[in-house]
Amino acid sequence: MSLVHGGRLLLMAASMALLAGCATVSNRGDPLEPMNRKIFAFNEAVDEHLLKPVATAYADFVPKPVRNGVDNFFNNIKDAWSAVNLFLQGRVQDGLNDMMRFGTNSVFGFFGIADPATEMGLERHGEDFGQTLGKWGVPPGAYIVWPILGPSTVRDSIGLPVDQAASPDFLTSPTRVRNQLTALRVVNARSNLLGASQVLDDIVLDKYTFIRDGYLQRRRSLVHDGNPPEEEGERYDLEPSDTDADAKKAAPAAQPGSAPASAAPGAQK
Repeated sequence: MSLVHGGRLLLMAASMALLAGCATVSNRGDPLEPMNRKIFAFNEAVDEHLLKPVATAYADFVPKPVRNGVDNFFNNIKDAWSAVNLFLQGRVQDGLNDMMRFGTNSVFGFFGIADPATEMGLERHGEDFGQTLGKWGVPPGAYIVWPILGPSTVRDSIGLPVDQAASPDFLTSPTRVRNQLTALRVVNARSNLLGASQVLDDIVLDKYTFIRDGYLQRRRSLVHDGNPPEEEGERYDLEPSDTDADAKKAAPAAQPGSAPASAAPGAQK
């Protein structure tokens, strides 16, 4: 990575960190929603008129085993980067697991095209730098929709250039081959979502809100390894005794000499 490119990444990260602080203080929801919806509409138009037709043709002409091999190849590279992030998070055992996945699939899976590691019981963790920042306590910040790239947060946007730097697209030197790898990765990934996107189009009234809420909940769950803490204002652990005590405190105290409710005038006929 050149010094100029590294400087640009640092400048972008600093700018995003500043935006994260401002957005988190001013509004915990979706303060950029007007802009996000415009970019979302643009992405939907690009998908409808370009990406989806290409992905549909790709799925029609490329056999499923070949598409699975493409998935495995790119996921194998992600396993190596996942191991790095796991080590950065202090999860040494899980990091060694993902390193074993990468080594096993690279050697015995024909450079990752096959996935014998899964058959051996080696779990895939799929950690990225955005999750690592979350483990370090960096707040997610505002929800952002990027042109072409899609949904993100300020924190994930900071991690995105770092994740891209570890992708096979970035690591490939010839520009032509790099562009071909990027196109293959994007089209193959979109072909895997054809069925899901059709369901969303059929049943979801507000697709923007549905995708935003799903993305934020999923990322929050991933950062906390599937066990996110309760958000401020949530309480789901009230025992019956606690509920009864709160109800008694809220109920008005009976005055001495007052009649019970059942004996009040008109209570009985």
